[in-house]
Amino acid sequence: MQTFEKLLLENKAWAGEKIAHDPDFFTKQIKAQTPEFLWIGCSDSRVPAEIIVNATPGEIFVHRNIANQIITTDFNSLSVVQFAVQVLKVKHIIVCGHYDCGGIKAALDKQRSDMTLVNNWLMHIKDIYRLHQENIEMLPTQEARIDRLVEFNIIEQIYKLAHTPIIQQAWKSQNAPTLHGWVYGLDDGLIKELVTLTPQHSIESIYQYTDLIKP
Repeated sequence: MQTFEKLLLENKAWAGEKIAHDPDFFTKQIKAQTPEFLWIGCSDSRVPAEIIVNATPGEIFVHRNIANQIITTDFNSLSVVQFAVQVLKVKHIIVCGHYDCGGIKAALDKQRSDMTLVNNWLMHIKDIYRLHQENIEMLPTQEARIDRLVEFNIIEQIYKLAHTPIIQQAWKSQNAPTLHGWVYGLDDGLIKELVTLTPQHSIESIYQYTDLIKP
């Protein structure tokens, strides 16, 4: 049996189990989605959003990319954020990275000339490293340095979100969403909170939009 065939069989088993437990499960899924959360996570296959928080289909709107980044020139991730905030009206946005992240490891290494697109993507993490280099390099092991940059990267993405007009508009008009920066441990399966920004967060003036400032 090919590996992809196993996935199809597992899908049938999963669907059958859901119907056996709740005959109306898929009928309810047809209705419009109303998730409370937008999850922005890493593409790493070991960190599936719904599974690690034991969520069911329909609870979380999910976007994943290498090293869970919000890049203001990336229409993909910003379109997801805009749809989640303006259409789905999510109450919370979670940026969840994970320790021992391969994207962070790669960003701390020298670049390969044959990986142009990946280099461009990871350049944003290299910039975060440069800003926190002294703090990171004082740590005793490379593993510790990688995990500290993982944390700095997550925190930076939360502030990047807060600096977008999408979030500032929502904070002014909807008093939502709350932004959460979380990190997942591959070794124990637990999530740690790093930073939370509420709609009452005071944004530095250079990142403010003049027509979106709260009265």
